[in-house]
Amino acid sequence: MTHLSVNLNKIALVRNSRTIGIPSVLWAAETCIEAGAHGLTVHPRPDERHIRRSDVYELAELLKAHPSIEFNIEGNPLEPPFMEIVRDVQPTQATLVPDDPKQFTSDHGWNIQKDGAKLKSIITDLQSIGARVSLFMDPDPDQIRQIKSLDVTNEAARIELYTEPYATAFRENRADDVFSQYAEAAKIAEEEGLGVNAGHDLNLENLPQFLSIPNILEVSIGHALTADALKLGLYNAVQAYLNTL
Repeated sequence: MTHLSVNLNKIALVRNSRTIGIPSVLWAAETCIEAGAHGLTVHPRPDERHIRRSDVYELAELLKAHPSIEFNIEGNPLEPPFMEIVRDVQPTQATLVPDDPKQFTSDHGWNIQKDGAKLKSIITDLQSIGARVSLFMDPDPDQIRQIKSLDVTNEAARIELYTEPYATAFRENRADDVFSQYAEAAKIAEEEGLGVNAGHDLNLENLPQFLSIPNILEVSIGHALTADALKLGLYNAVQAYLNTL
């Protein structure tokens, strides 16, 4: 079964719109765990527009009581304070994303030829603290094949396919135009010894087709799940995604 990691950023975004601490990120995390989520994801940006640094530490403390729940921290390792936070918290997985601090949302994967030399030492550093590394990647076979040039393929255990182009195509009734790209990218990643995660704009409608790609290990879902929670309640929304998976 593909695992579900619930991204808590949008819960934090709503909380940050006021100063009274609701909705609580810790409450949301506990509710997701109770509903059966396999993991929790956060993307702490330098401007703390949603998840705050303090949230990351509080969630890490909460998860000490839930050792089977994976903690996934996303972010750009070339921008502080990401690496400091990850070294402190030592999450199950660090998903490395090449986004600019001012970027609205993550919108592209790594260029290995351009950034590989910087990533190599970072991956080694993360592996030394026991964190699984996942590289945020476009469904580009050439870029995925270049990961082996880092000479750390076994340490860079996974990629996360950036799925917004698929989600947009699905919404516009042309998913078949891009679906084959994702299927081929996942196949090549496996051939290169990399596990495959996926995330960005996946939802209850477009997940079934996407998951016809074999061996997707994990999906990270936040925006759509939070929107569904407004209709279903957070517990029921998590369960709806688990049922779909």
